Amino acid sequence: MKNDKVIGIDLGATNIRGAVVSNQQISEIVSRRIHIKGTVEEVLADVYWLIDQLISKEVKAIGIGVPSVVDVEKGIVYDVIHIPSWKEVHLKEILEARYHVPVFVNNDANCFALGEHYFGKGKGVTDMVGLTIGTGLGAGIIVNNHLYAGKNCGAGEFGMVDYLDQNYEYYASGSFFQNVYGLKGEDVFKKAKAGDATSLKLYHELGTHLGNAVKMIMYTYDTGLIILGGSVQQAFDLFEKPMWERIKTFGFPKSIEQLQIKTSELANSGVLGAAALYYDAGNVARL
Repeated sequence: MKNDKVIGIDLGATNIRGAVVSNQQISEIVSRRIHIKGTVEEVLADVYWLIDQLISKEVKAIGIGVPSVVDVEKGIVYDVIHIPSWKEVHLKEILEARYHVPVFVNNDANCFALGEHYFGKGKGVTDMVGLTIGTGLGAGIIVNNHLYAGKNCGAGEFGMVDYLDQNYEYYASGSFFQNVYGLKGEDVFKKAKAGDATSLKLYHELGTHLGNAVKMIMYTYDTGLIILGGSVQQAFDLFEKPMWERIKTFGFPKSIEQLQIKTSELANSGVLGAAALYYDAGNVARL
């Protein structure tokens, strides 16, 4: 199975990207902008165009990650972020009818976690959490070498958990600066990197909120590894210390002694993770 050719597709907010994955190797990435304001069929045409560039007789399956709630069993996507027309799209059924290979559909944060587990810093680890920190706060959970998505593909939505007067996503994501202080994250990052004291203080505050988020994750899943992805990981050095200061107030110190938090270095984790949906469905041995 590890030598099987699988198409992995990452359907993002503005672009769709894909490649063929086989035996730990990834082909050249193919991408195009999505008609995000288009009809259901117009957006599907973008998906078809991409797959048509990659499909061959050797392809065994297609995996696709989408920024939405997913009925994993039926492959139905609901209310896709930034694509208003995709309220309910039976994506698995549509693609299987067109390409005659199995299609696996899941949330993009779950695909990030699978990508790290099979190809990145999570290789060889049986249990881990992939935490994506961008404009939102999402996560994928690996338990006993298998993706745990929950009954409704909602497992790992830690950002939606109530926190202070809002939720964790409001305070522990890249949107924190805009939400709380009305500032653009890019501007705060540039100033912090230049040594601006006020901006550094804001990152210290972000780190405190992220530390509280990690504590919440530890109380619920008691994992030994959390891998950070998303745009905010680039500022890890700016919030790492205050984050750990909060984490160390965790009620079970021995658990924290064993906890590792790493930043992703995996290029194209979304594409790789989408392809890994095929491996995960077969519950195969680690590649």
